Amino acid sequence: MLDGMQGGTAATQDVFIEHVGIPTLAALPQAVQALQEEGLHRKVQLIVSGGIRNGADLAKCMALGADAVAIGTAALIALGDNSPHLDEEYRALGSAAGFYDEWQAGRDPAGITTQDEELAARLDPVLAGRRLANFIRVMTMEAQVIARACGKAHLHSLEPEDLVALTIEAAAMARVPLAGTSWIPGRGL
Repeated sequence: MLDGMQGGTAATQDVFIEHVGIPTLAALPQAVQALQEEGLHRKVQLIVSGGIRNGADLAKCMALGADAVAIGTAALIALGDNSPHLDEEYRALGSAAGFYDEWQAGRDPAGITTQDEELAARLDPVLAGRRLANFIRVMTMEAQVIARACGKAHLHSLEPEDLVALTIEAAAMARVPLAGTSWIPGRGL
């Protein structure tokens, strides 16, 4: 399991958020390289998490060598967290719908990340399950569309050569060419 710095619910110390973690797409090529050096890539599953929010994120991870992804915050939102109909309650907590990220506090108005029985009773598990299933289905479809746009028949057929980066920093971190060039920063010209 590889967990990049974009993951989490802000329940950790600021020093970890700001100074310890590295971006998911920067960590992934390094993890793949380490597994390849040990002859273990594709022999052990590399599951990536940390900021995976849509089909494009999924496709990028697969192209860079992940076997699967895990979602956390995106799943919470799909279940119904941060719903606009609870905006007044989020504002009472000093936040707003779409911005609440103190799931660890146990005061979640949606009743998803709480041990408070009254709040937890608000969650309709059947409806929440349907929302989550729909999110995963759409996320998978988005990633499959991206794979097909790259001329691939299957999501697992994506590879780094199918990617380009829009900034020099992203190209260096993900070890893919800068868009419009064949240059990968750090690898010479």
